[in-house]
Parts: sequence; structure tokens; C-alpha cells
Amino acid sequence: MLVPLIKLFFSVLVVALAVWWWAGLTEAALAALLVVLVCAVGVIWKTYRIERWLSESDLHTPLPWKGVWSEIAHRIQRLLRQRENQVTAAEQRLQYFLQAIQASPNGVTLLDAQGRIEWCNATASSHLGLDVSRDLKQHIVHLVRDPVFSKYFAVDQHDSEVVIDGRASSLVKTPKLSVQLHAYGEGQQLLLTRDITSVTLADAMRRDFVANVSHEIRTPLTVLSGFVETLQSIPLEADEQQRYLHLMAVQADRMQSLVADLLTLSQLEGSLPPGLYEKVNLPDLMGRVATDAAALSSVLSDQEGDERVPVHELIFEPVPHWSLLGVRSELLSAISNLVSNAVRYTPAGGQIRVAWSRTADGAIFSVSDTGLGIAPEHLPRLSERFYRVDRSRSRETGGTGLGLAIAKHVVQRHGGELRIQSQVGKGSTFMLVLPAGRIEPLSD
Repeated sequence: MLVPLIKLFFSVLVVALAVWWWAGLTEAALAALLVVLVCAVGVIWKTYRIERWLSESDLHTPLPWKGVWSEIAHRIQRLLRQRENQVTAAEQRLQYFLQAIQASPNGVTLLDAQGRIEWCNATASSHLGLDVSRDLKQHIVHLVRDPVFSKYFAVDQHDSEVVIDGRASSLVKTPKLSVQLHAYGEGQQLLLTRDITSVTLADAMRRDFVANVSHEIRTPLTVLSGFVETLQSIPLEADEQQRYLHLMAVQADRMQSLVADLLTLSQLEGSLPPGLYEKVNLPDLMGRVATDAAALSSVLSDQEGDERVPVHELIFEPVPHWSLLGVRSELLSAISNLVSNAVRYTPAGGQIRVAWSRTADGAIFSVSDTGLGIAPEHLPRLSERFYRVDRSRSRETGGTGLGLAIAKHVVQRHGGELRIQSQVGKGSTFMLVLPAGRIEPLSD
């Protein structure tokens, strides 16, 4: 602006001096005033054009004038572009922030000072059953109708979290949510939700596991302590002492089996999946399984006499000439558990058939029996630790309740799966399905 003013000053001075030289002082003053008025009109006109240009929606159009006014307009355009770039960058950061919140596994809901919903991510919508377009500006307590949450929301301090039921996707499973409020801004609140269903289930499984282990160990310990007390307080004949000692040994073996199975499960869960470098001779493995099954069947059939005659019809189909790629001890444990379970739970005179077969996807080891069968509602839970269809009958057979859990872990570690088929009154079939990559011809 300084250059135009200097130019205006010199223009007025030159005109005034020229008129004063030719016409006199009064005429020079009038001429100077006229020049100032003309310049003022020009300035007003250009200011009007600048004002009109600033009022337009698009300030990026080419400028129709030059000089200082063009410089003013260019500077305005430059400041405008800088402001637009700042706004664009801020919007981009906001979008990145919202995308990050949307991708969060935790639910995020923004509430105003009155507790009305301003925004929520998809996870919060799923957790609480909210509709983003419909429920905006609705009070959160009116939508999350849980007495625990209502009481929690009403208090002033929210230092801890509370657990409420989430929006159930089915009638069978109700998710558990951890909910906590955090104050921010000018009275606004941030509602965070976290799905803790798996944590709750794991905690329940841990409690059940401890309770089941305690229960399984308590029974033989009670028997042992009773026999010990009897031997200490009552004089017994030699044959009676031997009978009591035999029963005590049975209970001790039962506890040892339980501890061994627990250690096996712990090792399976804490170790790396088996590789393909160890080759297990399948015929030798099945020979060991057949010997153990025959011994177990004979023990169950005649516990008093010296002669042990199996009461089950054990049928072992011809074993394929294969090598299994995996851990021998684990595979032996899984296969033996299925066969021993069939022996334990099949009544005397029943038939047990053990076979290997090849499919397009791999190999199947199956154990079929003619036992009592299992009701459909029990099948999904059979491989759970300590799950028993009939606890009284399980006590009689002497099982630990961990055999199927071990078999399931072993076959899953080897890339396969455990399948169970059963029908009440017609028996059951338990199968270990191994992938084709775990089978190869037995080398001579």
C-alpha cells in the first residue's frame, strides 16, 4: 500500500505545482482536490470490486485487475489455500482417528453432557444393539436397559468397570460385556465396552476344573484314609489285611492315573505342534494297543479267579502297512484312550471293532462298540475334561474323565480332528481323522 500512496502524493504535488505555475494558488488547490477525489472514486470502485469478489463462492477465479489490488487478492487467495490445506489435513486426521476407532475390538460410544449418544463405532453398536442412524441423540440408559448399567450410570464416580449382559445373537449364548465410563471435554462422557465372554468362560472352566480335580481326588483319598484308619485301629486277619491293601492300591493307582493324565494334558497344551520327522510304525503301535485292550478286557471280565478270559469280542481289522508322521507317545495315548474307553463302557458280551481306513483327505482310525450309546445332547461335550454322561457308571469303570480330552488334543496337534457318532441302544463310533500328510508307506 505504500507505493500507491507515494504515487498519489507525487501526482497531486505535480498537478498542484503545474496549475499553480500557470493559474495561481487557488486553482492549484482546486486541481489537487480534484485529483484526490478522482483517486478516491477509483479506490472506492476497486474496493467495491474486491468486496464483490470476496462474496463469491469460489475465490480461486482469475483476477481481472493488476497492481496493488491484484497483490491484495493474491495474498487473500494464498491465505485461503493455506487454510483449506489445514482444514483438509485436520479432516484427514479425523478420518484416520475414526477409522482406528472403528477397527478397535472394543466398543466406543461418545455421549454428550446429558448422556445422549453423539457417535459410536460398529463394535459398540454390536455390543449394545445400537443403530447409528436411528439412535443418535437418544439417551443411553433408554437403550441399554440393564439394571446394573442404570445404577452404574446414575452414580457420580466411575472409577471401576461393571459387567453386564450384551445383546445376544442367539438364545443359547449371551455375551458378557465389561463397561466403563470416562469423563472428557465439557461434561461429555466416553463409554467403553469390552467383550469378556471368553474370559468369563475361561474363568468358569478354571473353577470347574479345580472343582472336578478336587472331587476326583477326594474320593480315592477318602477311601484310602478310611482303610488306613481301619488298619490302625482294628486288628484284622492276614487275608483281610491283604484285601484292604489291594483296595488301597487300586485307589492309589486311580490317583496316579489321574495325575498322569493331567500332566499329559498340560504337556500337550504347552508344547509346539509335532513335526513330520518322526515316523511311527503303525503295525507295531496297534500291536501294543491290542495287547493292552485284551488285558483290560480280561481284568474287567474276571476279577477273582486266576484265569482271565475276555468277555468282549475284540475285533482288530488288518493294520495297513503305514508309517504315521508324528509323536509316538501322543498317538499311542490317543488311540489307547479310545480303545480302553470302548472296553470300559461296553457291557460284557459286546463287540468292539478297531479299524484303519484311507480316504481322499487322509486316514481314519475308528473304534466302534455295541454299548449303550450316548444321547445326542451329550455328544458336543464329551471331549470336555471330566465330563461324564453317567458319573456312577464312570466310577465303576475306573476312568479319569480325561481320555477323550487327551485324544482330541493329540489329533488336533497332528492337524486332524475327533469325530463321534452314537445312537442310544445301538453303540458308538469314535474316530481320529488324520491328514494325508501324516501318512506314508512303511519302509522296509
